[in-house]
Amino acid sequence: MAFDSLSEKLQNVFKSLRSKGLLTEDDVKTALKEVKLALLEADVNFKVVKKFVKSVQERAVGQDVMNGLNPGQMVIKIVNEELVSLMGSETTEIALKPGGEMTVIMMAGLQGAGKTTTTAKIAGKLKQKGKKPLLAACDVYRPAAIQQLQINGEKQGVEVFSMGDSHKPANIAKAAIEHARAKGCNVVILDTAGRLHIDEEMMQELQEIKEQVEVHQTILVVDAMTGQDAVNVASMFEEKIGIDGVVLTKLDGDTRGGAALSIRSVTGKPLLYVGMGEKLSDLEQFYPERMANRILGMGDVLTLIEKAQETIDEEKARELEQKMKKAEFGFDDYLESMSQMKKMGGISSLLGMMPGIGGAQIAEIENAMDEKKMARIEGIIYSMTPKERANPSILNPSRKRRVAKGAGVDISEVNRLVKQFEQSKKMMKQMPGLMGGGKGKRRGGFKLPFGLG
Repeated sequence: MAFDSLSEKLQNVFKSLRSKGLLTEDDVKTALKEVKLALLEADVNFKVVKKFVKSVQERAVGQDVMNGLNPGQMVIKIVNEELVSLMGSETTEIALKPGGEMTVIMMAGLQGAGKTTTTAKIAGKLKQKGKKPLLAACDVYRPAAIQQLQINGEKQGVEVFSMGDSHKPANIAKAAIEHARAKGCNVVILDTAGRLHIDEEMMQELQEIKEQVEVHQTILVVDAMTGQDAVNVASMFEEKIGIDGVVLTKLDGDTRGGAALSIRSVTGKPLLYVGMGEKLSDLEQFYPERMANRILGMGDVLTLIEKAQETIDEEKARELEQKMKKAEFGFDDYLESMSQMKKMGGISSLLGMMPGIGGAQIAEIENAMDEKKMARIEGIIYSMTPKERANPSILNPSRKRRVAKGAGVDISEVNRLVKQFEQSKKMMKQMPGLMGGGKGKRRGGFKLPFGLG
């Protein structure tokens, strides 16, 4: 997961700070050397690291911090605030024209960054917000690019305008805008051609589109896994054609996360979205404060709740929550909660948003809940009768032997599963619903299976 290594190193540094009652200036400087090293190892731009550490140090060695009741905690607070500032302080939305006025968005990026998929996902996000988007297939070079956009557009329920691959991209863009006006669409998103590297031909083509039609927003899609190359690409696009914002894809596969921490500072342009997986819900709006909290191991419960609200059936969620509170949670409910968890991006994605759970713990839980093990668990559950699944307490030794035989596993696995299940039921009874608790804001509950939430 993104920032795993950085998060773990920073949390170790802060653990040692918190263990000290009073801090000396040398303590702070030693800790910041570790922070600096961790950031550089995370592939954060050197100039950005230098500036960041200087800002933290200037604030952290002040009298208020050194003489405070909890200086270690104060330093962590400063690091958190400076991380937020580094990534942009405020959340930036795609700037859309008011009301029914049409907004033209041009998507740009290198080949392989996930631009076409991201383009369709952004259309899906805007549709959810009440807009009527149209996707325009302006990539006439890459084989199957038009088809890919059509498939992705269909997934999002968004129309795709295409004129095949024999027209100039600028002419397709003009025709798409006319088509959008006729259809009453208020957002047109142009999917342009990428290249394997930046060249004059690509930049010229993008410039030509901008000359032929009024583009209100130019959004660049870059691959997080290319690290500082992603930052360099963003800088070059800004220099050549001008960009209004950046989408960082494949952040879930980048354990370092240096690009996410560097882009705003180096280019001056905001991060709009980050891609954390394949699903629409995995394209997350970029919140600097939430991301800083994730990095420092403070969790990101707000994003977790939003994901739950976006993907989980509210009625089912409420039923599950009530059952958990009454300890009436059965194995069928467990299967349902597993299904909900998969919809939300899987175990690692969710654990990364939980406060106090670090990289090592995530790896441990992931190992305990890998796909093969989960498939075996499902096999055991499906070998039970409906009555046994609803009331596991009736599983006596002879029933367990029958279940084990049906699932093709040793009886010890059945015993282990039932024991874990009973323990988790006790925990669930004691735990309030994650989404309960806010006056007038009750939106159903969400729990991870087996008391992991």
